[in-house]
Amino acid sequence: MIEEAPQRDYPLREVFNGLRWIVRAGASWRMMPHDLPPYYTVFQQTQRWFKAGVFEDIVHDLRELLRLAASREAEPSAAIYDGRTLQSTPESGGRAGYDGHKRRKGSKVHLAVDTLGHLLALHVTPANEQERAQVAELSRKVQEATGESVEIAYVDQGYTGQDALEAAASEGIKLEVVKLSEAKHGFVLLPKRWVVERSFAWMSRFRRLARDYERLAQTLGGLHFVAFAILMLANLVHLTGRSS
Repeated sequence: MIEEAPQRDYPLREVFNGLRWIVRAGASWRMMPHDLPPYYTVFQQTQRWFKAGVFEDIVHDLRELLRLAASREAEPSAAIYDGRTLQSTPESGGRAGYDGHKRRKGSKVHLAVDTLGHLLALHVTPANEQERAQVAELSRKVQEATGESVEIAYVDQGYTGQDALEAAASEGIKLEVVKLSEAKHGFVLLPKRWVVERSFAWMSRFRRLARDYERLAQTLGGLHFVAFAILMLANLVHLTGRSS
């Protein structure tokens, strides 16, 4: 895409800065600051980026670089699955469901991350959808993103059942349920599983992802990739700056 195209009224860098502001601040599009491009320009370009899968590609490239910097293989052999429920708003209420366990109406974002906590794939459903029912779709997206390198996925007890095992196996992935210790006292870090919980904590830095403010599930998913791209780029700059 040519930055100096004559038909472009605003530099793409400034448009991206507007998107970054929206994701960080959590404000509505119409509250875009006046020193950034108009909200409708940022919104329209954001939708074009989402449809083209731009941020998925950015996250994929950054994940490879960060893994290599950590002396890992470029593509992971293990993943961690989990879901986070986001409370609905009037904009997203039409596609929301009720999560009886969390006692919350909203949407559920099913995430897969590698063992460093970097996003591999995600899938958005109403909150009443069970995690085990999303294993097939999530596993398919994981293998598509990694070139079918993932061999095992660590999950919690919400993924138990023969159907979930078979769904993962159909994509060449073995599910391993990490269970709570029987003698649990207070907060306990579960092996492997704590990584995805940390990734959820990273998301709390982005106020736009605190609830489901989006009319479209595709927009909610796309904003998660934007947030991870921002985090991973900052991490890469930190690593390269420290090494130099």
